[in-house]
Amino acid sequence: MEIVVTTTFIGDVVSQVAGESPKITVLLEPGQNPHSYQPTPQDMVKISRADVIFVNGLELEEFLDDLLDGSGTEAELIVVSEGIQPLGMQEGDHLGEADDDGEDHDGEEHEDGDQDHGVGYDPHVWFDPTNLIIWTDNIIEALSGLDPQHAADYQANGQVYLDQLTALDTWIRTEVDRIPENARQLVSDHISLGYFAEQYGFEQIGAVIPALTTEAETSGQELARLIDTIREAQVKAIFVGIDFDPTLAQRVAEETGVDLVPLYFGSLSEGDPAGSYLDFMRYDVQAIVNALQ
Repeated sequence: MEIVVTTTFIGDVVSQVAGESPKITVLLEPGQNPHSYQPTPQDMVKISRADVIFVNGLELEEFLDDLLDGSGTEAELIVVSEGIQPLGMQEGDHLGEADDDGEDHDGEEHEDGDQDHGVGYDPHVWFDPTNLIIWTDNIIEALSGLDPQHAADYQANGQVYLDQLTALDTWIRTEVDRIPENARQLVSDHISLGYFAEQYGFEQIGAVIPALTTEAETSGQELARLIDTIREAQVKAIFVGIDFDPTLAQRVAEETGVDLVPLYFGSLSEGDPAGSYLDFMRYDVQAIVNALQ
């Protein structure tokens, strides 16, 4: 069985469940930004040979449609975020917030990234380990269905990883307790920490680029508003992606006198310090706690 996955996060989780038997190909290499990724002809070949393709969904992989159409693949497409309640961002909002319109958005809408009523869904679900529990369950189910002969192995491997995710969640809560409640305010380079904020009691109060993608633009007025927000809230740090141009964030930091703190956002690293999802979350949480405590 040949498995293709889009991001390094998905690749890591699939490998935890699958073990060493299936061949797993990750389209995005460590350090590549999924928002700006440009697929290659080799990617189309990989897609055409796949038996199953695991994707994040929620419009993260905007590059994927052309690959699927051009490759003629008959692979099963698995959206690992299926079942996660997505956070939404209304057009014109400056921050992501939970979609509370009371409507039952079905999986088809989430998978295709439909934006009913002007809502864009936040794709950064991996910043909450409890969402990765849903990923893992979806991956176990998909692999067991495609390869019943090894279903028991997938179940056993998956349970080990589920226990590790539960332990990670407990550790994060202990670390967050070190931050005073009035200091649990997050400013980042783009709107990406909504799921982390929602799960662990933070407020995402601003972003250098007030959008769900690094490919969006900002204005002088929006930057001025952010500077005012940082000063009024006495924010201690701006969290910037290691793979993201820090120029605008640096300008805001100089204006406000706050620190720029690098985090991993859209990808694992090549080896240490964030070579696995568990290490990625530990690294980022430690950096956030150290900056805000």
